[in-house]
Amino acid sequence: MKRLIVDAHLDLAMNAMEWNRDLSLPLAEIRRRESNMDDKPDRGKGTVCLPALREGKVGLVVATQLARFRPASYTPTAWNSPQQAWAMTQAQLAWYREMEALGEMVQITDSAGLENHLALWADESKADSEKPVGYILSLEGGDSLVDIDYLYRAHDYGLRAVGLSHFGPGRYADGTKTSGRIHQQGLELMKVMGELNMILDATHLTDEGFDQALDAYDGPIWASHHNVRAIVSNQRQLTDEQIKKLISRGAVIGGMLDCWAMDIRFIDTVSDPWQLDIRLEHLVDHWDHICQLAGNAEHIGIGSDLDGIFGTEQSPWDMDSIADLQKFEYILQGRGYSEQDIDHIFSGNWLRFLRQAWNK
Repeated sequence: MKRLIVDAHLDLAMNAMEWNRDLSLPLAEIRRRESNMDDKPDRGKGTVCLPALREGKVGLVVATQLARFRPASYTPTAWNSPQQAWAMTQAQLAWYREMEALGEMVQITDSAGLENHLALWADESKADSEKPVGYILSLEGGDSLVDIDYLYRAHDYGLRAVGLSHFGPGRYADGTKTSGRIHQQGLELMKVMGELNMILDATHLTDEGFDQALDAYDGPIWASHHNVRAIVSNQRQLTDEQIKKLISRGAVIGGMLDCWAMDIRFIDTVSDPWQLDIRLEHLVDHWDHICQLAGNAEHIGIGSDLDGIFGTEQSPWDMDSIADLQKFEYILQGRGYSEQDIDHIFSGNWLRFLRQAWNK
């Protein structure tokens, strides 16, 4: 029998809206429709859709809204005004609402909804293929919040977690591949987040911003999709000191399956996972490292980031779809993890975190 999986980071609406993927379709059909497209490097190589989530018993996910603002000094794809970025997040929200209308997804915003959803997925009288995928809404990067009052609006429609930054310069905090502290506006945003008991996602913060956030924020903190800097020496990864600070706050760290975050040899758009033999097991090396620092397996989980602007060309070669997350059961058993540890990693750690955060 498959174990329930919680995946703490998936850019579902971004793929639906900006990649124009109908995620209600089977993966084979999505790939077929993209087979002759070359506008994005991962065309025809996606790994995530709603049927595949159900096949892998990934019954609960943290699903993002994501729309960056582009300052004149920064060139990667982003929007030219905060208002445009906000409008894109609202298009993404509308997609989630359409999936709810179809019975494909259900939004989880509080402890009662969480427990009801878990009971549904524990009910063996109904096939997993007929169950809605639960989603907790998270904002990856705060750029689209035109001003802090917009956070109240977002909380009203169910936003429950926020990461202040993403890649590059940000309006509230600078992110990956930059340095510097959280901006004053970001500090003010965190105050409102605390009032609303929202989850702060430490992912993508600079080293300076990370320390500042953990010192300033009293509410619940997690790192939704992060690996270990001691293994992959990249500013995007967590140092041992950062991991210890997260552990001391009761955080859970979601392991991500982007090959460059798993193996230092991998270079985006150049390397081949087959050629370098990058497998799912490589992520367990990162989990092992965190467990050694923690003294237990209670602070790790899955935050796959699958189809986060990459597909099979940048994923472990022994993973064809997100349903293959179930393979971690046998990998972890082979590495000496107990059955209880595996339950914790698949879902239990994230669920414990949510119950503690939402039952205050």
